[in-house]
Amino acid sequence: MSYTTQMDAARKGIVTKEIETVARKEKMDVQRLMGLMAEGKIIIPANKNHKNLDPEGVGEGLRTKINVNLGISKDCHDIEMEMDKVRLALAMKAEAIMDLSCFGKTWEFRKRLIEISPAMIGTVPIYDAVGFYDKNIKDITVDEFFKVVERHVEDGVDFLTIHAGLNRATAEKIKKSERITSIVSRGGSLLYTWMQLNDAENPFYEHYDRLLDICEKYDVTLSLGDACRPGCINDSTDACQVEELITLGELTKLAWKRNVQVMIEGPGHMAIDEIAGNMMMEKRLCHGAPFYVLGPLITDVAPGYDHITSAIGGAIAAANGADFLCYVTPAEHLRLPDLEDMKEGIIASRIAAHAGDIAKKIPGAREWDNNMSRARAALDWNKMFELAMDPVKPKAYRESSLPEHEDSCSMCGKMCAVRNMNRIREGKDIQLND
Repeated sequence: MSYTTQMDAARKGIVTKEIETVARKEKMDVQRLMGLMAEGKIIIPANKNHKNLDPEGVGEGLRTKINVNLGISKDCHDIEMEMDKVRLALAMKAEAIMDLSCFGKTWEFRKRLIEISPAMIGTVPIYDAVGFYDKNIKDITVDEFFKVVERHVEDGVDFLTIHAGLNRATAEKIKKSERITSIVSRGGSLLYTWMQLNDAENPFYEHYDRLLDICEKYDVTLSLGDACRPGCINDSTDACQVEELITLGELTKLAWKRNVQVMIEGPGHMAIDEIAGNMMMEKRLCHGAPFYVLGPLITDVAPGYDHITSAIGGAIAAANGADFLCYVTPAEHLRLPDLEDMKEGIIASRIAAHAGDIAKKIPGAREWDNNMSRARAALDWNKMFELAMDPVKPKAYRESSLPEHEDSCSMCGKMCAVRNMNRIREGKDIQLND
């Protein structure tokens, strides 16, 4: 029996190699996995042309996944430097990489990225369109927009961010809104500009069936972008954001009729007490489709530390149903991140994702922590390093200040509570002053 997409296969009861792999990784029964995929609650982004993909599932009952953004720009277009970032992201176990390239030899970079990456790859084709055609945004035609989309999927991109929910009705709300930061989505602002300058409807909304044709042909997942995501906590959960989300829910159902997999992109910046409600609203309005969030960043006043503001928000979001976290680095809002920024951002995002998995009771999540606790109780330093999310940093900290006694650290020394409790239990004497 043949199938067009992973969703189509699940609905027909066909166990693809991708479904089999994800079921094994997630310790989920294959039939349950396919049932959730058939409903659109789990996706497996897997372009037919991405030959070395190690597939991952995103959605209900699965581990929270993380994405790393990178790519070349006009100010920083060193392809080799970006390839170093790709290798770091893969080494640090990011499940996805988004290529946000918007200048120069984007095709060359994207081709190399897809060739070496077992992680799923996402792009935002409208970023590429301006540089690809070397035209002003106003002068790009509808056909030209779609040709760039086709080029990306032919190259093997697994998911596409398309801001199809920003239609003319929502654009009018943006005009009249009292937002402080208006539209902060780069893709959303480009489409809004094109729409205003041409007095036309969003081409991806107006010609949505054409977009679905492309996604169905290559089994590409549609990541419905949030053009109206809040860019500061003042703008969150307003009419613009909610109206776009309602439209994204309608577009989701249309995609599912074509067996096209969908995830929904979400905020953004948001006060901490709004996060749980927003997660519930997305799941209701978008019919349980997986939710992919940037942050949310829970305060606007910590530039240089936004990997922390986003990790706090991301942990709460994941605990309340978010399925996929986009990493944020300390360089957010300031500059293109370097390798060290990336490392900090990836670790912060992985911490948030894992904290969410514990709250969601994902199989195996808590056991990782329990194993670390057992190693700590045994003062087994090597085991602790082995289990650490980042083994390098804790080992370097310990080696930088070695204690007199191996079964302690330089903070507590012989007063170490764990050391002394172990000794008492073993019937040994404790001497603190010698």
